[in-house]
Amino acid sequence: MSNANYLLDPVRLRLRGAGGIELVADRHGPSDGPLVLFLHGGGQTRHSWKQTGDRLGAAGIRAVTLDARGHGDSQWAPDRDYRYDAMVGDVFAVLEQLGGGPAVVVGASMGGITGLLATGAPGGEMISALVLVDIVTRPEPAGVDRVVTFLSKNPDGFATVDEAADAVAEYMPHRPRPESSAGLLRNLRERDGRWYWHWDPGILGDKGVDPDEMARNLESVARALTIPVLLVRGLQSDVVSAEGAAEFQTLVPHAEIAEIGNAAHTAAGDDNDAFTEAVAKFVLRTR
Repeated sequence: MSNANYLLDPVRLRLRGAGGIELVADRHGPSDGPLVLFLHGGGQTRHSWKQTGDRLGAAGIRAVTLDARGHGDSQWAPDRDYRYDAMVGDVFAVLEQLGGGPAVVVGASMGGITGLLATGAPGGEMISALVLVDIVTRPEPAGVDRVVTFLSKNPDGFATVDEAADAVAEYMPHRPRPESSAGLLRNLRERDGRWYWHWDPGILGDKGVDPDEMARNLESVARALTIPVLLVRGLQSDVVSAEGAAEFQTLVPHAEIAEIGNAAHTAAGDDNDAFTEAVAKFVLRTR
């Protein structure tokens, strides 16, 4: 593919999800390039994928990074519906507005579960390949609990941005702390003199199914996968263990696994160069 000199400043898209909810996305690269849709994890935003989107866009790929409902600049669900069924509906609505596929879907954690479930739902034929970022059908309970605990903390917000940065540093001790906390401003909003994470606390509510039933459902969908699949695992992750990755590959024998030594659960941010390299190679090979 030609490395056309596309502008790296993304184009903001305003889209509609299931039930008409307003969703915001960034498009990196040409409007008519092969489509890759990025779905972030819980409590994150589309900005988690910016560097990867820039690189793919420069390679002629149409990389669309989406703010999930209740996250970032997308609308909070008026009925607090953050079940996976609703988010799968959002994915299909977005793909239809982007031309109906075929699309590679890249999903981290919550976004990965959404992408995997979408492949097994009516409309899943729009998905031509799947990248799961540090998520499998049976993630480690202790790691999942640690994520939920972090997301549940500080419901009253923070007095300063640096205070929010302290919370992130405590949650991710493996990652060097940035010299400046300014990057966090993309994930925070100020209200009444305090800083709050830019997502609806309602995302932590009932997803509509118990964990064991969800795992069995995910396993059933995984066994049926015939499209190309890449699992990206952080070697320091407490959410996806080596055993969990091996179990996933038993379910999906043709799945490729890329392991990133310097990364934990937040692989794209922990070692973006290695993450982008793994995803770009897979996308360009399967586009």
